[in-house]
Amino acid sequence: MANRTDPTAKNIRGTNPQNLVEKILRSKIYQHTYWKEQCFGLTAETLVDKAMELDHLGGTYGGNRKPTPFMCLVMKMLQIQPEKDIVVEFIKNEDYKYVRVLGAFYLRLTGTDIDVYRYLEPLYNDYRKLRQKLTDGKFALTHMDEIIDELLTKDYSCDIAMPRIKKRWTLETLAALEPRKSVLEDDFEEEEEREENEQLDGLDNGADERDHYHERSPARERDRDRDRDRDRDRDRRRDSHRHRDRDYDRDYDKDYDRERGRGRERDRDRDRDRYRLRDERDYGHDREREREREGRERERRDRDRGRRRSHSRSRSRSRDRKRHAHSSSPKRRGDGAEEPKKKKKEKKERKDDGTDHPDPEIAEANKLRASLGLKPLK
Repeated sequence: MANRTDPTAKNIRGTNPQNLVEKILRSKIYQHTYWKEQCFGLTAETLVDKAMELDHLGGTYGGNRKPTPFMCLVMKMLQIQPEKDIVVEFIKNEDYKYVRVLGAFYLRLTGTDIDVYRYLEPLYNDYRKLRQKLTDGKFALTHMDEIIDELLTKDYSCDIAMPRIKKRWTLETLAALEPRKSVLEDDFEEEEEREENEQLDGLDNGADERDHYHERSPARERDRDRDRDRDRDRDRRRDSHRHRDRDYDRDYDKDYDRERGRGRERDRDRDRDRYRLRDERDYGHDREREREREGRERERRDRDRGRRRSHSRSRSRSRDRKRHAHSSSPKRRGDGAEEPKKKKKEKKERKDDGTDHPDPEIAEANKLRASLGLKPLK
C-alpha cells in the first residue's frame, strides 16, 4: 500500500508516473531504509521539510547501487504528484538550492516541452555550487547551471532515462516559444548608454574641463579604479556567457548538421536499395527469358534427335526384312530326302533302349537303366 501511486494522480506520457523510473531502481528505492522511515506518509506540504534537509544530489552509489535520499524524494513526488504551482515554487526558491534542483528534476520528468524550457532555462544564471554523489560513493563539486544543462541536453541524469523533448528551434519554428533572451542584454544596453553619454559630455566640455580632470584627487582615482575593476568583471562575465551561448549554438548547429547528414544518408541508402531491387528484378527477368530460350532450343534438339532416330530405325527394319526374305528361299532336293531317314533312325534307336515297352513298369525300369548305361530288359 505504501508504494502505490495516489489514486487521484494522472498518467504521465501514457503510463503510471512511477514507471518513469526503471524497474530495478524502483525496487531498490522501495527496499531502502530512507524510503521506509523518512518518506512514509509524506504529503506535498511535509515534503518541503525533507527537501530542505538535503545536502547532496545523485542517483545510485556503491557496489549494491543504493539510491540517494535525493532519488527517494523524486520517487515520492512521482507517487503523490504535487500540483504544478508547488513544483514551480520549488524551482523559484532561491534560499535552498537542493529544493530548486529537486523541483527542476521533477519538472523535467513530468512537464511538457514548453514548461521545461520556460522554467529551467532561467536557472542557467544560477552558479551556486552543489555536491553530487558519484557511483563510487565519493562526492564531486558541480554547479547549478551544469545540472540544468545536463537535464536539457543529456539522455540520462542521476541514473534515470530522461523523456525525450523537442529541440528548442523546433518550438521556435512552431511559434510555441519566443527566441531565447540573454540576461546580459540589459548590461549591454546600459554599457552602450553610458558610452554615448560620455561621448556627449566630452563634446560639450572644453579643453579646460579636460585639464581639470587630469588633476584628480586620490579619492577620484580610487573611484576610477573601482569602476574599472567592476567593468572588467562585468566584461569577463559577459565573455563567459557569450562563450557559453556560442558553445550552445555550435552544439545545436552540429546536432542539426548531423541529423541532416543522417537524413541524406538514409535517402541515399533508400535509393541504392531501390536501384538494387530493380536491377535484381531485371536480372531475374533476363534469367527467366534466357531459361525459356534454352528450354525451347533443348526441345528442338530433342525433336530433331527423335526424327533422326526414327529414320534410322525404319532403314534398319527395311534391311532386316530384305535379309529375311532372301534367307527363306526353297532348299535343294537332296536335303528333303535325308530328313525321313533321320527320323526312322531316331525311332529305331528309341525302340532299342526298351523305353517303349508295353508294360509301364518295365518301360520305367529301362529308362532308369539307360541312364545308368545298362542293357534294357526284354
